[in-house]
Amino acid sequence: MKRVDVVYVLLFDKSNESILMVKNKGEANSYYTLPGGAVEHGETLEQAAIREVKEETGLDVEVNGILSVCEAFFEKRGHQAVFFNFVGKITGGEIKITYPEEIEEVTWMESGLAENYIQIPDELKASVNEKYLAPYILRK
Repeated sequence: MKRVDVVYVLLFDKSNESILMVKNKGEANSYYTLPGGAVEHGETLEQAAIREVKEETGLDVEVNGILSVCEAFFEKRGHQAVFFNFVGKITGGEIKITYPEEIEEVTWMESGLAENYIQIPDELKASVNEKYLAPYILRK
């Protein structure tokens, strides 16, 4: 079974009431997620998170820590996926879709609604607005 690392970035608007979500084109149906995607070979988790947000939304971000780490097995694909959910801050850029073949929409979604789509365990969803994060450390 192949392991795939996936990063997502939780980004709040200035009022901390809405979360930036992307609508992905799926095989059968479209679906919402936080901006993010697979970590590429030779890339750190942080580099992947920053790159994926830029590719999917047009925004520049910095990441400030990890909200959660989740794991799932996708038997049909033969994948074990580890999901790293970062919390980030927008530092520049403007919202635009650069990969319309993958992304249908980039939208600010009220945080209560967005929690239904965020891939974090239910017991952590109430803490999404809290600032309790695990640090991300790249050892050199």
